[in-house]
Amino acid sequence: MPRDLIDRRPPEDIAAVVLPVIAGAEVARSRLEESQGLAEALGVKLAFTEQLNVREPHPARLFGSGQLDALAERFKADGVTLFVVDASLTPVQQRNLELELKLKVVDRTGLILEIFGLRARTAEGRLQVEMARSLYERSRLVRTWTHLERQRGGFGFLGGPGESQLETDRRLLDKRIAGFRRELDDVRRTRRLQREGRARRGAPVAAIVGYTNAGKSTLFNRLTSSDVLAADMPFATLDPTAREIVAASGRRIALVDTVGFITDLPTTLVAAFRATLEEAMEADLLVHVRDIAHPDTEYQANDVYTILEQLEKETGLDQPPLIEVWNKADALDDTTRSVLATRAAGQSPPALMVSALVGQGVDELLFAIEPALFRNRRPRRVTIPAVDGRLHAWLHQNCEVTSEMLEGEDRVALEVFMTDEDVARFRATSPEVEVRET
Repeated sequence: MPRDLIDRRPPEDIAAVVLPVIAGAEVARSRLEESQGLAEALGVKLAFTEQLNVREPHPARLFGSGQLDALAERFKADGVTLFVVDASLTPVQQRNLELELKLKVVDRTGLILEIFGLRARTAEGRLQVEMARSLYERSRLVRTWTHLERQRGGFGFLGGPGESQLETDRRLLDKRIAGFRRELDDVRRTRRLQREGRARRGAPVAAIVGYTNAGKSTLFNRLTSSDVLAADMPFATLDPTAREIVAASGRRIALVDTVGFITDLPTTLVAAFRATLEEAMEADLLVHVRDIAHPDTEYQANDVYTILEQLEKETGLDQPPLIEVWNKADALDDTTRSVLATRAAGQSPPALMVSALVGQGVDELLFAIEPALFRNRRPRRVTIPAVDGRLHAWLHQNCEVTSEMLEGEDRVALEVFMTDEDVARFRATSPEVEVRET
């Protein structure tokens, strides 16, 4: 079997992080700081981080000869053993850089994949990471093995005489990927059944999405009184967590904490984490959490919207309605907070200023989530047999009953807020019931 894409980095490794900026490209101010944070998440020692302007990307090495010579001297002086390029490298560029610099080279996609591997806690999370690794690895066979030019003689039905090592490795990877796809299809089916179960219980779903480290899990814990891991590090959450809570009106709603997004999220991750990301796309509402105190909050928000559009294409699902939550308001000074609060109120729909850490604005957020989730519920008049306790209980458990009264001697009329889906599910339990809009 092929070896893992990236060897686990021992703590004593020394890394250099370089952010190449192609001439004319616009880069967020904090991108280099983010690059450093991603590298530190691997547990390596950082020698230096640097933003490097590249006027004309070299097709074989990305960097020019003079830039590579200067980097090689710094690497040697600082004892660098890992070169992190915060950009997407072609397989040829990655291999050539390794050969010329004589050290390990990792691009942004490989770096994020490795962090996901370190963060994966559950069997499902590890499965999705391995799928993403394999997809990425297959596209880079040109650099992953140094023996690919060899021809292997022999006989047999698998390879046949003269099958190249490249073909053998590709075939093995294809077999591995096919196995991952089957297992992930099972995961998707399981998640679909869980979503259908929540729908049967009448609990609409609000999915919390946003840029990594925006405070999604902290907000989730605050809203649901849970203890999901919330840490100041990238991708603390990989596996979605769902909790049902009772809103102020007494109606049940479900909240889902999801994996964080990031600039240039690898397409292999989007494909491999489709089962997880569908949790957001099949929700009734998206709660977009923004770190409003971050200097590049607008860049981050645009990246989130770009990825949501990508998910629409990937899953074929329409994006649910969305409300913005401007988190970390406690980190702002009074003047900035006042200005942003005015701007938030002027949005359509209005954004909500909160601090998940201290609880500021969280109650107001819940009051905003509930009507957004139940926006399709309309008042209906439902008439059922007075002796049918099962139907009576179903309406109270799955809908909002505002009044009920006896109608004649053997019927009960109830005023109920129901969606069209509620009506269909209710009629499926007993086709003879009467439901009409009021």
